[in-house]
Amino acid sequence: MTAREATAPETPATAGQGFSPAFEVVRPSSGDGGPPPTPLVFASPHSGRLYPPDMMAAARLDTQDLRGSEDAFVDDLIGGAPDLGVSVIRARLARAYIDLNRDAWELDPAMFEDDLPEFARGRTARVAAGLGAIARVAGEGRPIYARKLTFAEAQARIDIAHRPYHDALDRLLAQARSAHGLAILVDWHSMPAAATRGHRARGGGPCDVVLGDRFGAACGGGLTALMEKTLEQLGYRVARNAPYAGGYTTEHYGRPTRRTHAIQVEINRALYMNEATREPVPGLARLKTDIETVTRQLSQTDWSGLL
Repeated sequence: MTAREATAPETPATAGQGFSPAFEVVRPSSGDGGPPPTPLVFASPHSGRLYPPDMMAAARLDTQDLRGSEDAFVDDLIGGAPDLGVSVIRARLARAYIDLNRDAWELDPAMFEDDLPEFARGRTARVAAGLGAIARVAGEGRPIYARKLTFAEAQARIDIAHRPYHDALDRLLAQARSAHGLAILVDWHSMPAAATRGHRARGGGPCDVVLGDRFGAACGGGLTALMEKTLEQLGYRVARNAPYAGGYTTEHYGRPTRRTHAIQVEINRALYMNEATREPVPGLARLKTDIETVTRQLSQTDWSGLL
């Protein structure tokens, strides 16, 4: 078992006292500052729960209204990973402030009082749904802001959080590739129970976990198959790619031909929390133990032949 070494990147403090850094990196200690012991990197981009004052000054909703967009407790669920040789990167700032699982420039022109630069990507499906890098709406489609934002405000959020988060994730993956010949990124999320309606798990019934590998494009099939098998052996109903095939992180980093494999995991929130009160339920402890079992299986696997 390895000891954990917590590190945090230096980021601008303009998010306000107590709101920087925007994310944390927790590494397994190699004892001598050596390479990471496994090729695994876990990410939790939506578990942040900090809402900086500059956001709330412009918002019409309060923090309680916004918390439904958080992947609550996901950072805790994967908290034991560094002890099993896995590097972890986890958000501290809320998803509603800046969504780290989006292209930085997925911005809705209708949200801004000034013109966006030509490179902004204002016509994506996620922007149309109100869920770009800076979300327009929160639960049940309620507008988040009481006024239009400026592009300078968006740029600040990208500079404070999005760019340094992905720079740090890039470095973690590069270190894994250098040490092990490949990197494996597991991007952890949670999904509302309602999102699973109409989607059946492989063995029948509503799904507990959705594995998104971009229909096989983002990682070698052996990774998806092992995670599916391990989760099913633990009693979970697993689906692939529906209703979630993987977001920006999976699509951007999942390049098997370039020795980087990425998979997204969506966990049904009803397994571990009361969605109305956002309080944990007894299933949280079991789920955390089971995720550690999955992590141990991944960390003990020889991935050298992953294609």
